[in-house]
Amino acid sequence: MTTALVAGLVAGYGIAIPVGAVGTYLVSLTARTTLRTGAAAALGVASADGLYAFTAVLGGSALAALLRPFLEPLRWLSVLVLLALAALGAIAALRRHRGHRAATRSEPPPPSPGRAYLGLLGVTLLNPTTVIYFAALVLGAGGTGGTGTVERTAFVLAAFAASASWQLLLAGGGALLGRALTGPRGRLITALVSSAVMTALAVRMVLAPE
Repeated sequence: MTTALVAGLVAGYGIAIPVGAVGTYLVSLTARTTLRTGAAAALGVASADGLYAFTAVLGGSALAALLRPFLEPLRWLSVLVLLALAALGAIAALRRHRGHRAATRSEPPPPSPGRAYLGLLGVTLLNPTTVIYFAALVLGAGGTGGTGTVERTAFVLAAFAASASWQLLLAGGGALLGRALTGPRGRLITALVSSAVMTALAVRMVLAPE
C-alpha cells in the first residue's frame, strides 16, 4: 500500500507541477474573482487528474489503445479552447478597462464556485498532456504500485491529493496576486499576460506537438 501511495503522489505531482495553460488560467481566475472560486476551480483540475488516474488503474493497456485515435482530435480541441479562453479573457479585460466608470453596471458577475469547478474540470479533461500522461501510466507495467483493490484505491486517492494540494497552492497565489493588483491597470495587465501565455501555448501545440 505504501508503494501505491508513493506512486500516486509522484504521478499526481508529476502532472500538476508543470504550470501550463490550465495553471495560468487558474491563477488568473482567482486573481480576478475570489479565493473560494479559485479553490473550486482548483478542485475541478484535481478531479480531472483523479478521474484519469482512476481510468489508468482500471482500464489497462486496452484503454490506452482506445485513447490513441482520439489524442490528435483532443489536441486540436484543446488548442481551440485555449485560443477561445485567451480571446475572451483579453476582450473582457479591455472592455472592463475602457468602460471602468460604468463597470459596476455592465460587468457580468464572476463565475460561481460551481461553474468554476465544472469549467476547469472540462478544460483539464480536454488537455491532451493529461491524456498522454495517464495513458503512459496505463502502458507502464506496475506503474500504479500494485494490482489489488486497496493498492489501486490508494494510488487514485494519492494522485488526487497531490494534484489538489498543488492546484490549491496556485489558487492561493492567485488570490495574493489579486490583492496586490487591485487597480484597473493591474487587472488589465494580469488578464492580458494570461491571454498571451495561453495563446503562446496553443501556438506551440500546433507547431511542435509532442
